Amino acid sequence: MKPRCFGRFTLLLRVGVVAGWAVTGLAVTRAAEVAPDALATQTREQRDARMAWWRDARFGMFIHWNVSSVPAGVYHGKHNAFAGEWLMHDEKIPVPEYRQYAAHFNPTQYDADAWVRVARDAGMKYIVITAKHHDGFAMYHTDISTWGIRDAGPFKRDPIAELAAACQKHGLKLGLYYSQAQDWNHPGGATPGGKWDKAQAGNFDKYLREIAVPQVREILTKYGPVAVLWFDSPYEMNRERANLFLPLLELQPGILFNNRLGGEYAGDFETPEQGLPENAAADRDWEVCMTMNDTWGYKSTDHHWKSAETLIRHLVDIASQGGNYLLNIGPTPEGLMPAASVERLAAVGRWMNTNSAAIYGTSASPFSKLPWGRCTKKVDASGARLYLHIFEWPAKGDLLLPGLKGTVEAAYLLADPAQKPIPFSANSTGVVLALPTSAPDALLPVVVVRITGQLQVTP
Repeated sequence: MKPRCFGRFTLLLRVGVVAGWAVTGLAVTRAAEVAPDALATQTREQRDARMAWWRDARFGMFIHWNVSSVPAGVYHGKHNAFAGEWLMHDEKIPVPEYRQYAAHFNPTQYDADAWVRVARDAGMKYIVITAKHHDGFAMYHTDISTWGIRDAGPFKRDPIAELAAACQKHGLKLGLYYSQAQDWNHPGGATPGGKWDKAQAGNFDKYLREIAVPQVREILTKYGPVAVLWFDSPYEMNRERANLFLPLLELQPGILFNNRLGGEYAGDFETPEQGLPENAAADRDWEVCMTMNDTWGYKSTDHHWKSAETLIRHLVDIASQGGNYLLNIGPTPEGLMPAASVERLAAVGRWMNTNSAAIYGTSASPFSKLPWGRCTKKVDASGARLYLHIFEWPAKGDLLLPGLKGTVEAAYLLADPAQKPIPFSANSTGVVLALPTSAPDALLPVVVVRITGQLQVTP
């Protein structure tokens, strides 16, 4: 089956290994150890300091937006069953023909401030947007190429500059996505499966030196603080080629980068798509990116939207295993977030308004498996707080915390400002909470269990 995916790393196997993760169907499993990266000499304390904000955030917004939103998955009247932002590649559209779409890319309704407020109100702490995707179209004012939003079409504003300003205004971190190797419009750019237009012919190393490296330098120097550089598609990227990009990271002290640069560089975090890793390595940070429907970029015929409850469960599921959730939006060519996306994020935000303490700054569950839901935790010198995310409310009210041996100080609903005590008792199998017989929150209720002293859970 053909994938619905922007980097094609999860749902099919155009690439077998992505910097430490082997990809098989919907599963993402740990592969052979990668070579040490350029940051291997940093101390654990230095690494923890760089990663602190990202680990605390747990929730971010991905934005896939460029000229591909104009055809929106339709080519010569044919609705491509899978492609949105991959339409040029999948339909083998000639370069001159594809470039004509830029004349119709005029997102005059784009409001960066409104976008950031949608993300902030949903509880998201950072945004990663496509500065350049695989079609090579720069979504910012580049001086390196005329194939970009300033020179190729009628819209003369700089979307990345406006988003950077809005992120700083509202306190969100800015991340920039850049497809460093795969480029279907610039001569010499990598085109998986082979080139289909003579205009794509050229030398890959020349492309890297004259397009990709200078553009990454641009995006790291034009827009103030950049917290994340999200590389993608390491096709043909050996160690020597990857080394061209590493010095650029010094332009943004403390910046994080992912595991898709190539050259076997592990980066700061793994990037499984559309599903959780089966066996996340304890010594590696990871971030699951997911779509709200089936497509990353805007596709006019894709109405297969996940429910708000599903999105919240994904967030909880990922946080309960110690990962981050990067949830995608595919804006329209007019510059609007699809209404279905905004509505669902508003519902997620309402849940987060009450329950964000169970997400931000939490770490993975101490329980190997909970049949009724998930658990996140916070641990400090005085003890621990367990946040029980109850997917299936027990019909009789009894909720077992299997193997919990620590001293329970109190239990209460996170949504209850009075923190009315929930009765509990301990037995040989763990601790049992006596919950009300009906759930107080139809969406996803959270119970807090405070532990005094050392947290102990036996298998």
